[in-house]
Amino acid sequence: MKVVIDTNVIVSALLSSNGKPAVILDMLFNDEIQVYYSDNILSEYKDFLTRPALDIKLEKAIRFFEILKNIGIYTKQTVSTISLQDEDDRIFYDTAKQNNAILITGNIKHYPSENFILTPSDFLKMMWNKSI
Repeated sequence: MKVVIDTNVIVSALLSSNGKPAVILDMLFNDEIQVYYSDNILSEYKDFLTRPALDIKLEKAIRFFEILKNIGIYTKQTVSTISLQDEDDRIFYDTAKQNNAILITGNIKHYPSENFILTPSDFLKMMWNKSI
């Protein structure tokens, strides 16, 4: 399953080992999903994961980046012209759209209503229904 993961999901997963974002990150670590990223996404991840106010343990952030670079699929991002509520979200939308991937986000209201954009909860429901 090809996915693009919004920063808010990664931050939530690294801050708490409980919850749906953590399950999704475990799926990435266990090579159950294939994550796509671009330079802009990598840059945003680095910016947020190193913010002192978030207090994310350095070891967790380092492990995430190592795994992302080892098993993630790097892609050059094209830029769409679709109107978005928050322009900072364009990097995730465009990367998912151009790679026919699922965009997993906790900020679904920031995106247009499209079937490839899912909350962590909806993504896990979809994955668990596939395995039944």
